[in-house]
Amino acid sequence: MENGSEVKEFILVGLTDNPELQVPLFIMFMVIYLITLVGNLGMVVIISWDSRLHTPMYFFLRNLSLVDFGYSTAITPKVMTGFLTGNKIISYNGCAAQMFFFVAFATVESYLLAAMAYDRHVAVCKPLHYTSNMTSSVCAGLVIGSYFCGFLNSSIHMGHTFSLHFCSSNVVPHFFCDIPPLLALSCSDTHIRELVVFFVVGFNVFFAIFIILLSYLFIFIAILRMRSAEGRQKAFSTFASHLTAVSIFYGTIIFMYLQPSSSHSMDTDKMASVFYTMVIPMLNPLIYSLRNKEVKSAFRKIVEEFPMEFSILLLMQTENS
Repeated sequence: MENGSEVKEFILVGLTDNPELQVPLFIMFMVIYLITLVGNLGMVVIISWDSRLHTPMYFFLRNLSLVDFGYSTAITPKVMTGFLTGNKIISYNGCAAQMFFFVAFATVESYLLAAMAYDRHVAVCKPLHYTSNMTSSVCAGLVIGSYFCGFLNSSIHMGHTFSLHFCSSNVVPHFFCDIPPLLALSCSDTHIRELVVFFVVGFNVFFAIFIILLSYLFIFIAILRMRSAEGRQKAFSTFASHLTAVSIFYGTIIFMYLQPSSSHSMDTDKMASVFYTMVIPMLNPLIYSLRNKEVKSAFRKIVEEFPMEFSILLLMQTENS
């Protein structure tokens, strides 16, 4: 990509300039990030370790955890560094890389959530045909397609955004390199770029939402037909928690990217961005995985077996030496 800009680095305004809030915010976001790391990477380890979890549902959950870890890591460490050191400068290439990976992983998550909703629809509404419909090749195709759409979408936006000229100011009124504040910062004509963002993001979001809502509609109908009141209550509880996470994720994205640039408010945009860049990646393991009995059982199995595995490994090393 040719650097069509006279700007060599950007200055991120961050969430606040109040010196009294720097340390408390650093601690808060550090806790959020640590929970995100432990929750998502822990899910990857648990699902990979226990063969009982090698099913389509957990295959999607493992990829969702990797994606949550990816786009949280693209944003949060830089934000924490700004709070701790006061250094809010990011290089031109660093800004481009941050935006690329954030947009890529966020788009992948959008399509993965749609794939997961379809998987649950097949499991609940067509249980007898589940194994024949959700084969390994179908699941792999859905995940590969999600990653392809994510990185294609990110390449389009990065190419359009960083082909602009940034000649008047390099101060980004945000805490990370996102598309709307960078477009607002450019001294080039951004009308075409804004239309591209609107239509591409609109297609990705509403296509995924359509699949999710249609799947959840059929699941909801199937739940109402259940004879067991206890089964309905359990299914509704899971259904409601999933729908809450999906609503927050897509609601904030629609708010950020599908409104006119003149309607953006810096403070409101920052608060919305905190939800889908930091809070959602932290909540997803709790909502989708850690509440499951299978995951809890697999975690207990790992805790029980790990000391034994470690002892055997040490014994083998001792004998070899």
